[in-house]
Amino acid sequence: MTAPDHPLVARARLLADDLLAPHAEQVDQGEVPASHLTEIRRSGLLGLNAPKEYGGSAAPASVVRETAEILAGACCSTWFVQTQHHTPVLTLAKNESAVRDRLLGPLARGELLSGVAYAHVRAHPRTPVRVTPERGGWRFHGTVPWYTGWGLNDVMLLAGVTDTDEALFAFTEAREQPGLRASEPMRLAALTAARTVTLELDGLWLPEEAVALRTPYERWAATDRPKTVAAGPAVFGVATAALALLDDETAAPLRTRLTEVRRAAYALADHPEPHEHLEQRLALRTQAYELLRAATTAAVVAGGGRSMLLTSTAQRLAREALFLLVQGQTQESRTAHLTALARWT
Repeated sequence: MTAPDHPLVARARLLADDLLAPHAEQVDQGEVPASHLTEIRRSGLLGLNAPKEYGGSAAPASVVRETAEILAGACCSTWFVQTQHHTPVLTLAKNESAVRDRLLGPLARGELLSGVAYAHVRAHPRTPVRVTPERGGWRFHGTVPWYTGWGLNDVMLLAGVTDTDEALFAFTEAREQPGLRASEPMRLAALTAARTVTLELDGLWLPEEAVALRTPYERWAATDRPKTVAAGPAVFGVATAALALLDDETAAPLRTRLTEVRRAAYALADHPEPHEHLEQRLALRTQAYELLRAATTAAVVAGGGRSMLLTSTAQRLAREALFLLVQGQTQESRTAHLTALARWT
């Protein structure tokens, strides 16, 4: 079965066409409605990466990418809330822990929706969130700069770094509680609808049985690096949506180039050695960004003055493209992108 023929891809397309895309401008100016997430829960898409024995689909990577492209191209805000869920699922699926048996099934079946609070760990050797052992558990101190889905998620996967330089990931309820306080949702240039907040951690205590992963930081960073140098499916999804707003003559050369970069990026994503060809992966990521910028800019130009209206699809896609330029950004990817941009001068 090819990715386009997979039932989960068909469900994603149905959701995109019937629910997400028709309401995308309205969502963009408000917030992701719980009803959108209810339909995603029912669709089985939250269990894409989960083992079948826990109620998931264990879908191939091509299906995971295809569904992400479809959802992101239809409504990037809704995609971004639900995409947070897949990292906690994968973390539980790959690591034996007490919390795995408690949460993996409900997460795989869509009974629970999870967010993530871990991107700050990439700032190492700075430690925005410090974790210290205490009475059969762990205390979290510091600031999580970005947490998406506040008020929409049921649980979160929270990470910090210990005094012995270990990365520690643990689950807690996604709500204010002793030692955890959230800011008001941020007003952002794009994806305000995804309800992103800052979390202040002032001694939040979590029991040992909440821990999903504890590993030396360098080991975790090595497994994380391939994710931050790869071209993400959302970039291709939003670029494709922008090209759909253009006439065939204008769109054709951009679409051809986008197809080439997509094919090359996904071929490397399927390479059996994820730590090989990192420079090539990063180059393709940068090329995908440039095509995203060209496609969304072309959509704005084609729309003329109407593109300045907040109800404009082209203008929304252009702002979503700005967001994707910095989403999951590291110093390495930032430097590569800036170097590529400098070549245009």
